[in-house]
Amino acid sequence: MLGRRVIVEAFLRWIETAKTGDRARAANALGRAYLQSEMSADERAAAEMAMTFLLDDPSPRVRLALAEAIAWSPDAPRSLILSLAEDQPEVACHAVTCSPLLNDADLVDLAARGNGATRMLIAARAHVTRPVSAALAEVGDEEELLCLLENDGAVISSLSLKRIAERLGDCCDIRNLLLDRSDLPADARQLLTQHVSNALVGLPLAQAAIGLQRLQRISLEATEAAIVSIAGDIAPREIPDLVQHLRLNGRLTPSLLMHALCAGKVDFFAGAIVDLTGCSERRVRSILATGRMHAVRALYESAGLPRDISVIFVEATMLWRDAARKAPGSVLGNVCGRLLEKFRHHDAHGAIGELLDMVEKLHVTEQRQSARVYAALAAA
Repeated sequence: MLGRRVIVEAFLRWIETAKTGDRARAANALGRAYLQSEMSADERAAAEMAMTFLLDDPSPRVRLALAEAIAWSPDAPRSLILSLAEDQPEVACHAVTCSPLLNDADLVDLAARGNGATRMLIAARAHVTRPVSAALAEVGDEEELLCLLENDGAVISSLSLKRIAERLGDCCDIRNLLLDRSDLPADARQLLTQHVSNALVGLPLAQAAIGLQRLQRISLEATEAAIVSIAGDIAPREIPDLVQHLRLNGRLTPSLLMHALCAGKVDFFAGAIVDLTGCSERRVRSILATGRMHAVRALYESAGLPRDISVIFVEATMLWRDAARKAPGSVLGNVCGRLLEKFRHHDAHGAIGELLDMVEKLHVTEQRQSARVYAALAAA
């Protein structure tokens, strides 16, 4: 104990008069000696005490030299690493980005209490776990989350990806990085399409050229088309989350449901009806596939569709069954065209009129797409 105290006291006396460069070299040498040299227990304890004292050195050069020497090692004193990680950014960067001694709890705490520079360092670590990514998703700003999304070593959960989409989906760079991910959940993808639509509606030039009311209508139609497209590409296990997200955000409208039904997105449509009615998926699918007209209508009305609208949905269901059986490749055109013919002379007003207008637009879009395909084949 006496030998250790003598070593530390001699070092402290020297530190008081040494120049900054000399102190920095001494700090680095002391850190490397601690990790690489054969030392007795007393010597190691004395070295650790001296390094701890260096944490209070007024020059960041000295603390940086110490961090460079020990931050990478699993054998460094954990108390020193924790202190260095909370130093100013040029010192903390070594501990935060490299140290294997910082666990998830440490990094989550640093993300919550630190500034943007600290969070950027955390996001740049070679390996970022789900809990740490979740913390960054909650509190990180644009630059930090761009760094996280660009980090191939970061493991980011579906919930965290959705949270990033919610918070910063209006940022073009973040939106592009999210949309490029194959693991982006469907509800987050829909959120991003909504951000794009909102950005379009908010453009003064677009408002002046098209008019706000028409622009809002175009945006709504484009958003619904995007949702139906997303719904057709996702795995069945993702459908309940997407449906719930749409319902909670007021997007699970009769127009969207009709669009999905006419387009033959049966899995999504069935999932929506399950969510709205509380019935089991097996029962809903059974009624949709083989149920009589009164059973199908009862199902739709239990989902909250008014009687006059439910009649149109029942007819669309019967047409879908027939079209899927006879010509599965052209369900959309068959269902829309025949549905319009059926209700051509219907007294269409209010919600019914809007629903049939949407069906007609789908029909026109499908006809134009068919014409393009025909022209391309004829020219080949």
